[in-house]
Amino acid sequence: MKFKKPHFWYSKNQRNGVLFLLLVIVVLQLTYSFVDFSTNEKVFNDEEIGVLESKIDSLKKIEIESRKPIIYPFNPNYITDDKGLQLGMSIEEIDRLFDFRKKNAFINSVKEFQNITKVSDILLNKISPYFKFPDWVVKQNQPKITALSHKKIQIKTSTININLATVSDLESINGVPKYLAERIIKYREKLQGFTFEDQLFEVWKLDKETAVSILTVFKIVDKPIIKKINVNTATFKEVLSNPYIDYDLCKKIFDFKDKVAELQSIEELKNIDGFPLDKYGRITLYLEAK
Repeated sequence: MKFKKPHFWYSKNQRNGVLFLLLVIVVLQLTYSFVDFSTNEKVFNDEEIGVLESKIDSLKKIEIESRKPIIYPFNPNYITDDKGLQLGMSIEEIDRLFDFRKKNAFINSVKEFQNITKVSDILLNKISPYFKFPDWVVKQNQPKITALSHKKIQIKTSTININLATVSDLESINGVPKYLAERIIKYREKLQGFTFEDQLFEVWKLDKETAVSILTVFKIVDKPIIKKINVNTATFKEVLSNPYIDYDLCKKIFDFKDKVAELQSIEELKNIDGFPLDKYGRITLYLEAK
């Protein structure tokens, strides 16, 4: 009687190979289960991350500003379809302007422009600073000088201290709409309060004439108490928070600090190559060396 040969018959070498393979699999599985391959080593430290974040924020701001369309002064009587849409006007508002112009009539003031086009206050405040009327129109719109006009107009405000003035107080000044008053207060908070009156001229989109009008009513009664930062122990991000220091100047300060190890006096900042000496008084409002 003949016995059939098994289908799964292996030689001795084949069995040894299978056992070795199983052993390798078991070792790898145990290694994966019990050995921790993770690492706690940081690719960047906190200071480097802060530097990168600040640089990214600066680049984002530059990119946003570069994308904003530049608006040049223009006569609102000659707004075209494309110009009107670019300014943010609706088709209906543009059509109202065209209908008015078809009557051979001209708009001679900001208020008249709004009455005819029915644009919102928000849009009007945004585009009206760019309106340019002929000189004879401007002279015509100027108030006539009378004996009463020489009297100083009394403006009611809750305070004359510019560091305590509210949005409503600032709005009481001619030429200061709500959005501009809010921008002034926001910049004041960034500065921790106005120390010098001419800091008001640094507010973005605030023209000099309006700033002068504000300063005829509001003054710096008490100088603010500013929290200074020790330049020797401050982080890069803390120094960069100074409203008068940009990324490049901050880097120069830290490079200089690395060379001298420690600033003995804040006046040593003047020794930095390229340091803006005209801003020294402003910058040192927020920095000290201890």
